[in-house]
Amino acid sequence: WSVWTDHQDFITIRDVGWIQMFCMDNQEIYDTNLQAFKIAEDSRVFLPTVVAYDGYILSHTMMPVSIENQEDIDNFLPPLEHHYNLSDISVVKGIDPVTTPHLRDRGVEGTAPGYFEYRYAMQKALENSIEIIMEVHDEFSEKFGRSYGNGIYKTYLTEDADILIFAMGSVASQARNVIGQLRKDGLKVGLVSLKLFRPFPASQLRELFKEAKLVVVFDRDIGYGYEGVLSYELKAALYGLKQSPFIKGFIVGLGGRDVTDQHITKGVNKAIKESE
Repeated sequence: WSVWTDHQDFITIRDVGWIQMFCMDNQEIYDTNLQAFKIAEDSRVFLPTVVAYDGYILSHTMMPVSIENQEDIDNFLPPLEHHYNLSDISVVKGIDPVTTPHLRDRGVEGTAPGYFEYRYAMQKALENSIEIIMEVHDEFSEKFGRSYGNGIYKTYLTEDADILIFAMGSVASQARNVIGQLRKDGLKVGLVSLKLFRPFPASQLRELFKEAKLVVVFDRDIGYGYEGVLSYELKAALYGLKQSPFIKGFIVGLGGRDVTDQHITKGVNKAIKESE
């Protein structure tokens, strides 16, 4: 029995302008939720932040999780100081739920942005949020002693790897289980587990993959009419590198289908053959 887990619903909201992060285990879910409040409520961001994980695989299973003291959490999370405080009725506010195509002069209430300006502000906030996400992750790590790569991706045995597996969530967890055997077979394989999907950390990934010869992408989603979304997002991010790696994508595990060690091993070996 399963709840048909895959990453399709998470991927589908990629263009709504929210920050999207994906977790690999229950401790990471708990820790990332704490960080998400601080990221989303930062005055340089003010955007919704999604913390996602694989349904059933994590939501319907148990594993040990460290729960922090409320006082320590309160010290980590500052009080919310939002630009709109609707509960303060001493200050009259005009809030227009409709965003007009053009700038709108609202007199003493100031000028409301038009649709174009509003979307531009969202884009800039998303772009700027990458550094903030990394800052908050490092602050959390220093305070609570747990870290997840650099806050935007996690690596495993990538230092000497010629072949890099690129995946998210449960697929990345499964791939990690296989890397030891692949290395025993003589293949220098490493793993990059993407944590931050939106904004897509293109600059950081270009730096990470610039020496890679082969990248094998496993998507638990599909960009209908094209291919797996992680695969084509990575291809776009790495476009123009002087030494661009060969990228081979596979779609696995849709609708709760099991993703096995054999799927990962077969995909890596097939990618090697196609890259030769």
